[in-house]
Amino acid sequence: MGDQRSLPVPDGLEGERLDAALARLFGFSRTRAAELIASGDVLVDGAVPAKSDRVHAGAWLDVTIPPPPAAPMPVAEPVPGMTILYEDDDVVVVSKPIGVAAHPTVGWTGPTVIGGLLGGGHRVSTSGAAERQGIVHRLDANTTGVMVVAKSERAYSHLKRAFKERTVDKRYHALVQGHMDPLRGTVDAPIDRHPSGDGRFAVVAGGKDSVTHYDTIEAFRAASLLDIKLETGRTHQIRVHMAALRHPCVGDLLYGADPTLAARLGVGRQWLHAVSLSFEHPATGEWMTFTSDYPADLAHALEILADEG
Repeated sequence: MGDQRSLPVPDGLEGERLDAALARLFGFSRTRAAELIASGDVLVDGAVPAKSDRVHAGAWLDVTIPPPPAAPMPVAEPVPGMTILYEDDDVVVVSKPIGVAAHPTVGWTGPTVIGGLLGGGHRVSTSGAAERQGIVHRLDANTTGVMVVAKSERAYSHLKRAFKERTVDKRYHALVQGHMDPLRGTVDAPIDRHPSGDGRFAVVAGGKDSVTHYDTIEAFRAASLLDIKLETGRTHQIRVHMAALRHPCVGDLLYGADPTLAARLGVGRQWLHAVSLSFEHPATGEWMTFTSDYPADLAHALEILADEG
């Protein structure tokens, strides 16, 4: 049984298409609104409408919003290429390979960090939602590098708080198109879901506070290698902020990167690597730093650029 909503069409939406009106009223994407209409979950004055119907002020809407599908549980199987950088009773630190999500989500059927740890016989904390046990931060499926997972309940609560309070040092290297001006700077711009509802995020007024510090390590002819420190950890934050500056990560076609350059450098994903992670150990209080080398595809792209002078 879904969530039932009944309300009149407000005056301000007079003459709007039904799918657009629903998107405005409930904060759905237009696509999601169209799906609800097609599945018979929307009635206008008691009748089944079409998504292109125009709505009239005062017409009565009955909308049934189905419950969100449950996320699948992790599949416990070893993940090739995922290496353990450090492990004790409280934490396990991994270097995550390409094509691996942090935990299962609706629509992701590929390997996960949690599944790989469970498949390798590693215990993880049972705090948090069942499908994301021990996950205190995430990397995109195609972003590689260092990630910490909590094994004890104490570590889970300590690290969750540390990430929230920004007492963790997260460093990334990103290869971006063009040259940064200035060479070093800070992007402070709020991020939220892109209004299109297509899975992208964007700089949006009223979005979540998002701060990215960058510094140029090396400038090549067509691209620049940046050292990036994240103050916040929003979904796709570096990718969105770099794209907003018109310097998308090389290979990041979702955010407007040049496919010709990506092909020439042999990069089939965003050139972005979580190169180091530092945090206070939840049990000992010791400040610990872990680093991860560039994977082969990213290293190869840099070699090509260096050879070009």
